[in-house]
Amino acid sequence: MARVLPRPRSPLAGAPAVLAASAVRRWYEDELGWPTAGPEPVELLTGRCFDVLEMPADAGSAVLRRWPRTGPVACVRTGRDGKPLSDRPKLLMLIAAGGAEELPEILEWLEWGALTPDLTARGAGDRMPAPAIPADAATASLPCAFGSREAAVWLRPPRPGYEAENSLPTTGLGTGNGDGGGAPDLVRLVSSAATECHRARLLRARNAQSDRACGDQPLAFSNASRMSAGTRPRSLTL
Repeated sequence: MARVLPRPRSPLAGAPAVLAASAVRRWYEDELGWPTAGPEPVELLTGRCFDVLEMPADAGSAVLRRWPRTGPVACVRTGRDGKPLSDRPKLLMLIAAGGAEELPEILEWLEWGALTPDLTARGAGDRMPAPAIPADAATASLPCAFGSREAAVWLRPPRPGYEAENSLPTTGLGTGNGDGGGAPDLVRLVSSAATECHRARLLRARNAQSDRACGDQPLAFSNASRMSAGTRPRSLTL
């Protein structure tokens, strides 16, 4: 069954935007220790406590089915300029800080290269919309306020004191693979994300949906055609 993404919720009735933004900022900074920016809408700074893998929601939903535990995941409906996305929402998966810089090399090593232009990352000097405060974190003094005018929502919300640096997907010795209940290492996560991004593009093309925003990459570079041509991608061996 396809994963159903949550619909945008209405702003809090009678709650001034400045109060909602204040509640959002206080929760992220005080409870999670994540730096924020902007008076309203509130944004989270990437590259300090975490980086972000960004991909189309259809591909991201498939990745979530593969990996029950990935660390926090948000669904965002606005672009980096704050304007609503014209095509489809994006999924943002939190990874360890520094992972954004590693993404191009990981894709090259997995032999995906430029075949997945819609798999990107946000790292140092970038930011993401601050999603609404999770419902189970709301209290009388800290209501379930909304961030960035509900530009983003948590699909897998963060838990205060849990998402330490060593609990987010990363590379190197000692990283997990998801089999023991922890988050997958970054290479495996990127491998899954690249595969699903490419598969989603093929499915969109098959359904006669325009994919021009992602470029004019020929569909001949599907996994099946690459395997028959003797260029089996490393991602299929992980």
